Amino acid sequence: MTEPKEIKEEVRIPAGVELTIQDRTVHVKGSKGSLSRKFSHPKVTLAKQDTSLIISCKQSPHRKEKALIGTYAAHVRNMIGGVTTGYEYKLKTVYSHFPIKNSTDGNTFIIQNFLGERSPRKAVVLDGVKVAIQGDFITVTGADIEKVGQTAANIERATRVKKRDVRVFQDGIYIISQEGGKP
Repeated sequence: MTEPKEIKEEVRIPAGVELTIQDRTVHVKGSKGSLSRKFSHPKVTLAKQDTSLIISCKQSPHRKEKALIGTYAAHVRNMIGGVTTGYEYKLKTVYSHFPIKNSTDGNTFIIQNFLGERSPRKAVVLDGVKVAIQGDFITVTGADIEKVGQTAANIERATRVKKRDVRVFQDGIYIISQEGGKP
């Protein structure tokens, strides 16, 4: 059985998005900001043609290179979606025992009075991510899907219940929806 000589995938660049490639680093600029990411596999090549990005492997592609081409294409699509529409996670504060008070201080999200604890719990807000609090609802927005998702996960993880029965103490901050990325 002979292997294919070349495999490639094409990612379309929509109008209003500027994509450049420098030293295996892809820079994407749009209305919501700019992102850049380095793609470093030696066999996989990136080339811009008109209104699309071609990700290909010419030298005897194996399973790993095929998977990397799909992964790189997904990363570029996420970058394009982030700079055009952005990403948004919505979280909800739920409590039945002690009222929870949320606030932000720079790059720190502060949760006070969680299960009646005296010391506040804190979560890290990554660079380029905005956190808005409206009552019991928290909105995490940004252009980079990984940073937005990680910030939402940090906030949710900070309210993990320890040393109590989780069937009784269901208080916490939970992710309720995720949107964005569709240009």
